[in-house]
Formats: sequence, structure tokens, C-alpha cells
Amino acid sequence: MYLLHNRSTFAFSAENPTGTRNGGTRGKDCEKLSPCRDLKPGETLTICEADGPGVVTHMWFTGYIGHSFILRIYWENNEFPSVEAPLSAFFGCAYDENFADQDGRYPVLSSALMLVAPGRGYNSYFEMPFRKHCRITVENRSREPKTLFYMITGWQGDLPDHISYFHAVYRQEHPVQKGRSYLVADGISGKGRFMGITLAVGQNGHNTCWVEGEAKLYIDGETYPSLNYTGTEDYFCGSYAFGNDIELKHYQTYSGLYAGLYAITGDTREMYNPQKRFLLYRWHVTDAVYFDKSFKMTMDNLGWTGPRYDDYTSVAYWFLDRPSPLPFVLPDDGDLIMK
Repeated sequence: MYLLHNRSTFAFSAENPTGTRNGGTRGKDCEKLSPCRDLKPGETLTICEADGPGVVTHMWFTGYIGHSFILRIYWENNEFPSVEAPLSAFFGCAYDENFADQDGRYPVLSSALMLVAPGRGYNSYFEMPFRKHCRITVENRSREPKTLFYMITGWQGDLPDHISYFHAVYRQEHPVQKGRSYLVADGISGKGRFMGITLAVGQNGHNTCWVEGEAKLYIDGETYPSLNYTGTEDYFCGSYAFGNDIELKHYQTYSGLYAGLYAITGDTREMYNPQKRFLLYRWHVTDAVYFDKSFKMTMDNLGWTGPRYDDYTSVAYWFLDRPSPLPFVLPDDGDLIMK
């Protein structure tokens, strides 16, 4: 914190859409001129366009924070995005129409890399370097106008030789095919570092154990996984069904620096609402996962009685030695079921 660098700060917002120095509001004290932007149906708004070298250090969003807003990030003037995900899912809040958790409170994700603050302030602290150019867009895929508040902050200055580029991709199976593992990430080629996932799980059928499924991470084309976790709750650094089958015998949420089950929605005491939804995250920061050629991750959907067919929704995050197209195609807006 105390070291001085030859860097220049940039910040893009509705009040300063060009991100330039001296480019903010011309309003008087206590006067708002342009605090937000309204996006028409089908409109794509460029919210950040910066020349490098530089690093995006913080992103903040609110307003409409649902799955019809699609976040995309393009590196080095490429036509393909290296980040593409519904805004809510990118920030680990895929069940974006459920504003209250099982205790009637706003879900709060409080981690080293992301923060979801009351009431739905989305924050990312991933450092995202680029050498030549960065472009960040938001598309409104809904049939109605939607409002966006945003702030994108970073700096321009010299970068070390061996940087890597931030990537993130969305995937869902509603439901998971029974008896087959859920594919979190695949088709990732190059030298890089896997950073982790956010996962939303919607229980289908009987509300018994759903966390027996193993997380398996395959490095450089392995036939068998090098990293093989024994259960879903174990991968997210919990144990014994997050407390549901030991001692107190009920789920308990937690939100740590690098892992958490930060929210459970769905009150089983409420009529016609027996199905719970779980929001989880896992960051590989201190337990880094490096690969030289390729990376793949799967996760079983398994309970005490065998394979299940729950709804799985995930975003995978990684750094790569070059900008790369994403391995999965984003579903149509109507296929994103987030209730």
C-alpha cells in the first residue's frame, strides 16, 4: 500500500462514461445528472473501453441485477469475449429473483474476490490485466427496458512480462442428467491457472442428501483427476452436508475469504415451497491449480440413494496465457430459469 507506482487511475461510470480525467459530472453540489443508464430491449452498452497496458481492479453493479443482463469482457481488440455470463450468475447470485434467504435476510457473499452486499450490490475484486485494450459491455436480453448502475475502476501503467488474461464462462443443466457428472469446465487450452467456481443448486424431487457428488479436476489431458474431492460440501470447504446430518441437523450458511455456502432460499414451512436453493462459491487462491496445456472440471450430482437430477448453474473462472474464445454457448434468455 505504501509503495508508489507510475500508474494512472481510470474509472468508468454513468456520470463519467468515457473514463477520462476531468470527465465526470458537470452538476452542481448535491445534483445528480446521470447516475444510471437505461438499456432498451436488445441494446448492448459499452461501459468500459480503455487502452493498455493496464489492469481492471474493481467492478460494481446494481439497478436491475437479473439474468437478462449479460456481462461480456473483450481483451486486446478481439471480436470474441473471454468473459460471458448473466450478470447475476457471474457474481454468484444465479437465483436472482429470490431476494430473501431462509431467515428473511438479504443474502451476503463476503469473500476476498467478490462481494454481494445488501440489497444486491455486486462487486468483483479480480485483477484483470491487458496490454493493448479492454472493452466491457452489458446486453439487455429482456423484453423490457432495464436500468444499470455501474462503476469500473482500474489503472494504466507498466505490466510484468508474464501476465495472464481473466476468463469466465456460464453453464447450466436444468436438471442435471441423472447418472452423468455435471460439466463445470472443459475445452480450456493453454497455460493458465484455474481460479474456482460459483454454483447455484436447486433441489428437485426428494429433499434428502444432495452433496455426495465428487468434484474432479483434470490437468493437462489426464484420464483420471489429480484433484479428487470426496463430496460436494467438502469441495466448498464444508463437511457433513453443511451441518444438516450431524449434531444440530440443519444447514448453516457461512461466507469466508475463499469458500462459502452463503445463502439458502426456500422455506420448507411455506405452502407450495418445499424446494431449497443453495448459493456457493470456491476460490483457488492459496491452493492454486496450475495447468500447462489444458483443464477440465466435473462435479457429480449424487445423494445417499444414488444419482440425482437437481438443477445446477455455474460460472467457472480462470486465467490463461492469451485471450481465448469460451468453450460453451450461452443459453437463450428464456432458458435461464432462475427462480
